[in-house]
Amino acid sequence: FAPSPTGDLHFGSLVCAVGSFLEAKSAGGKWLLRIEDIDPPREVAGSASRIIRDLQRLGMEADDPVLYQSNRLDAYQQALDRLLEDGLAYPCACSRKDLPASGIYPGTCREGIRAGRAPRSIRFRVNHSCIFSDGIQGEVSDLPADSSGDFVIRRADGLFAYQLAVVVDDHFQGVTQVVRGADLLDSTSRQICLQKALGFDAPDYLHLPVVLSGDGKKLSKRLRADPVIHQDPVVSITKALQFLGQQPPDGCSLETLWQWALKHWDKRQVPARRALSPTAMKA
Repeated sequence: FAPSPTGDLHFGSLVCAVGSFLEAKSAGGKWLLRIEDIDPPREVAGSASRIIRDLQRLGMEADDPVLYQSNRLDAYQQALDRLLEDGLAYPCACSRKDLPASGIYPGTCREGIRAGRAPRSIRFRVNHSCIFSDGIQGEVSDLPADSSGDFVIRRADGLFAYQLAVVVDDHFQGVTQVVRGADLLDSTSRQICLQKALGFDAPDYLHLPVVLSGDGKKLSKRLRADPVIHQDPVVSITKALQFLGQQPPDGCSLETLWQWALKHWDKRQVPARRALSPTAMKA
């Protein structure tokens, strides 16, 4: 489970935490927790410690020490240097306003920066398509060259991009399965491209449906989704299990609810949808 410390734990994040916890622990694996704190302008002071506290209160504790991406900058730089040396990444002088309306990078700086322009970001050179089997969503086929073009791995502000950081850390932590929201499904092909370029094994992927609010928008910290800390832990975990297609019994304590969930977890019951509203499930 890899939250960004941009606010408190809400129901959408809880669903991912519960799904990843059960998928790992029911199979005898480790559940890892990583705080993705490499975007300081978006971070909220104290939210990382509150997320960890709330997870523990809800019955979830990481099996290994929590990894903070802010402590891993040297590793990201080493990976970036390697990609540049191998000709698999290149400097780019383009800004957002230089991109077409589609947002797909047209390769303007792929063969070099034009005279009079200065490098801003570093982009990864996309050269092949990607097909992978997702544990919930099924077979996914994507051609990053058509869906995103050569993508940024170090931003113009000098910060490392999400795609590079998670690939380096998944390898470092020995991650064999990634369970996360389907809003990141489109990032997976880019991450697999980076894994191949760096000689890393690709983990298995399982993308859970994203939780939608009543008005059809993704629950997020940015839209001030209600923190789960305001709700009874048993109620929160029960709702998360139900959203994931499980049928927990009534009248459980938190301990017995987790015991039931670990024994009966069945990912085949998770709706094969990219997004879903809890209200729609009850209808």
